[in-house]
Amino acid sequence: MSEVVSMAGQAYMRQLQAHPLRTKAITSGVLAGCSDAVAQKISGVTKLQLRRLLLIALYGFAYAGPFGHFLHKLMDRFFKGKKGKETTAKKVLVEQLTASPWNNMMFMMYYGLVVEGRPFGQVKSKVKKDYASVQLTAWKFWPIVSWINYEYMPLQLRVLFHSFVASCWAVFLNLKAARSIANTKKA
Repeated sequence: MSEVVSMAGQAYMRQLQAHPLRTKAITSGVLAGCSDAVAQKISGVTKLQLRRLLLIALYGFAYAGPFGHFLHKLMDRFFKGKKGKETTAKKVLVEQLTASPWNNMMFMMYYGLVVEGRPFGQVKSKVKKDYASVQLTAWKFWPIVSWINYEYMPLQLRVLFHSFVASCWAVFLNLKAARSIANTKKA
């Protein structure tokens, strides 16, 4: 079994080397889709909402993977040749003040408009109501992930690492939402 895993890892690394953007996009899409499937099951659905799953996978493939690819290339260029904990801290700060707020806004808009199919006015109201809370929650968790990513992950694996953690984060958020709904129903 370990030989199969090793061969798969080597094949993945070859694809990452030969086609970095495509590989990161596909990886992000697959991980986003898998996390949505797990999240749906945890929330108690008996039949997977395939449309939702595919739209979440599309978001990972068309936006999250490519955005991460170009973000990390840009950050590497911007901080070219600079190393150390101070540089890592600066990278985390730049990411958390730029990419994090942007990505949260993009996801909230995409989810409301595309996944849920709600009108722009409703989505805008929901974003206005919930965005600050979402961003503050993100700033409690994602700086640690970014620190690990910039400090320990090689450039070509940063999108994979981020996508994997994002998948786990999505499952956690769904668990939390499911508990909140269950507690509201009990009250």
